[in-house]
Amino acid sequence: MPKKSAHPVKDLYRELRAIPWLRLWEQEVPRFNSASPDEKLRTVALIRAIGAGFTEASQPSLKEPVRQWLLSLLADPAEKIRRYAMTALPKIGAGRTEERQLLSLLSKTSADREKKFLGKALEKIGGSATLDLIRQQGISLPLLNEQRAKANLARQQKPSSIRFSIPFSDVSQLRIHLRCRTGLEPILSQEVKDSKTPFRIVEIRPGLLTLAPTAPFRLDDLFSLRCFSTASFLLGTLQKSPSVVEPLATLIASPLSRSLLQTFTDGPIRYRFEWMGKGHQRSAVRQIAQRVYSLCPDLLNDSREAPWAIEIHPTPIGDFVELRPRLSPDPRFPYRQQDVPAASHPPLAAAMARLAGPFPDETVWDPFCGSALELIERVRLTGVRRILGTDLSPDAIQAARANWQAARFPGVSADFVLRDFRDFEKIPNYGPASISLLITNPPLGKRVPIPNLRGLLEELFTVASVALRPGGRMVWINPLKIKPPASSLRIEFQQTVDLGGFACRLELLRKR
Repeated sequence: MPKKSAHPVKDLYRELRAIPWLRLWEQEVPRFNSASPDEKLRTVALIRAIGAGFTEASQPSLKEPVRQWLLSLLADPAEKIRRYAMTALPKIGAGRTEERQLLSLLSKTSADREKKFLGKALEKIGGSATLDLIRQQGISLPLLNEQRAKANLARQQKPSSIRFSIPFSDVSQLRIHLRCRTGLEPILSQEVKDSKTPFRIVEIRPGLLTLAPTAPFRLDDLFSLRCFSTASFLLGTLQKSPSVVEPLATLIASPLSRSLLQTFTDGPIRYRFEWMGKGHQRSAVRQIAQRVYSLCPDLLNDSREAPWAIEIHPTPIGDFVELRPRLSPDPRFPYRQQDVPAASHPPLAAAMARLAGPFPDETVWDPFCGSALELIERVRLTGVRRILGTDLSPDAIQAARANWQAARFPGVSADFVLRDFRDFEKIPNYGPASISLLITNPPLGKRVPIPNLRGLLEELFTVASVALRPGGRMVWINPLKIKPPASSLRIEFQQTVDLGGFACRLELLRKR
């Protein structure tokens, strides 16, 4: 006899999430609607599955019917069904009607559990009516307070954004953290030194450069650099303490933090917490957010679409507290219209392009071009006359062409060819000694298994020695630490780089 599950609702939810969402809506929801009260309670997980899967289902025309169905369930006699409905409503994008329904329920219920879930839902969608109720009647729930309602209202009325072109002048004590993949520090450091930006390097750690502004600057200046992953402003360092609430709130509401936020934010100032390596810390977040709000009511904690993040990074000397603009998509890479699996990280592609160094009248080839990030980043550095991208994937060639078109380099000739790199000499207008730079992030054998990766990379060396002109360079990621044939290619630069949990070597080779 099968063992009875201790969590039948959770088990049913997992089963339902494995079923196509449209089938749930068209078949299971009508069945649920006509079921007996007891059967509805046994299949209550369907409500959660409908809410959770709505965005993934990409059925915008069904948003209103789904919304009306969930609203109708708020009037169900069973508290459990009402509770599941109020949890699902924010997931489909709820508004004022839903807010009024939830507030109506709040005025009628005396059940602590229902109040808790009403507070959770109103925390996400509560707006002006919720804020008025809190201010007029002093109502407060564990997850619902004036700060949360004010943040929701701010998000609904005027979306906030980051301002890039406004100068920040109070730079005397400011420090900026540029984080990069460990191993890219030398290339990023050189980029900072070569740039005309008003920053100097004050410290270099693995994966981290600390900059000091030398003059007033704009975010445009900072984001003209391309080899870093994230940029943030250091607000301070937290030492070990029984409670972080007061010291962290003091840093977030400090004059420096407020000045940065007011300068670089268009609209209400909303931020979210990101505890690096420590999970969500929800209880601490609520306490800290409330304390920040009491110190500065203009700073609103909001986990949804906030333009700023307060990041807490643990280090041996204490926790760095950093203020980071949340930018998605990254404004430095607007050409990135399409992607492919296992594509390069754009700052890594920019670092590879920079490592190649200057070269006049450049012809560049990427044998595994993917979405063409390395090629495009190389063209940005000028001096390129022609590029060639080859790949065995039609999707990659399509993505490469779309990204190249979006990048807009009208003076550069571009060929994207569905071809095995070993057939290089068969490509029209290319042949031996026609390439000045071979740049590539080849298959690494991690996400996409390669039967004989070593043999593939050895063949790449052979083809490179033929395709490159004398003095031509090869910039690539070496996943196996294999060496080129001694007679053809000479290593000029070699650096181990962390590519997300596994180490590879970034190398620059030159044809003798």
